[in-house]
Amino acid sequence: MGRAALSVLPSRMVDATAVRRLARKLPEATDNSSAERLAFEVGGKGFAWTFMERVVPKKPRRPRLDVLAVRCAIEKKEMLIDAAPERFFDDDHYRGFPAVLVRLDRIAEDELRDLLADACSLMAAAKPKRRRAARK
Repeated sequence: MGRAALSVLPSRMVDATAVRRLARKLPEATDNSSAERLAFEVGGKGFAWTFMERVVPKKPRRPRLDVLAVRCAIEKKEMLIDAAPERFFDDDHYRGFPAVLVRLDRIAEDELRDLLADACSLMAAAKPKRRRAARK
């Protein structure tokens, strides 16, 4: 790896433990993570979760603990991907959906903290989920 490539890597790598620590510090955030995947909510609405990649068409998706989906406005998602495609990306499943995919080994912890805080605030301000009436 050349010197230039090393300079774009974050000084402190983000892993699942760091993501959980950052998300748990957010007001009213709930950690619904398991050993297989990360999942965070506020007010019953997800704001960040493990990317589930479809490796083989028509087969179940597989969790990628090195990639986190984080809710954001579509405009912000597009801006992040354009500005730093080595850190942020999209795939067919998320195209048009207000969440950006984040490569955890390429993002600085403080940048992820801010992204998670924005995502949590965005979802906390969203209308509450409508409860379906119980079937009889």
